[in-house]
Amino acid sequence: MDAESLKKLQAPIKETYRAEPSRAVITLRARGSIDDRNIACKVETGRALAVAGLHPASGGSGLELCSGDMLLEALVACAGVTLKAVATALDFRLGDATVTAEGDLDFRGTLGVAKDAPVGFKAIRLAFHLDTDEPEDRKATLLKLTERYCVVFQTLNTRPEMSVSAA
Repeated sequence: MDAESLKKLQAPIKETYRAEPSRAVITLRARGSIDDRNIACKVETGRALAVAGLHPASGGSGLELCSGDMLLEALVACAGVTLKAVATALDFRLGDATVTAEGDLDFRGTLGVAKDAPVGFKAIRLAFHLDTDEPEDRKATLLKLTERYCVVFQTLNTRPEMSVSAA
């Protein structure tokens, strides 16, 4: 897809959202069911069933997906799609590109071994490896806009209002 095709595709959507901002607010949902035999949760992905379980560092077998890995994978997916969309919109000459994310977890927090150890990632690093002959200022713009418009990155970076309930 080229920049003109992307603009043509998104123009009516953008116009609708400008005219009726409430139509831009969409509620996304995820659903999972607790496994009755294992310490695991079956997550419906829309394409397949993903079974998440404990990471081996917290007693898991390693056969199930780790939700921490899934979080990083969601970040990579969103950042990659955003990078490609921004590059397309900017007519940025992008050859091969890869996106990586890595995060540091202290499992003492997750296991309740040390109260001073955080539960969750202490740090996450997102990296883009770009094969391009574009000048540095264009690369900087591409990365700045990718960071700005990546939903998962911004969600992690700004911490949304969250709530928990049980029925």
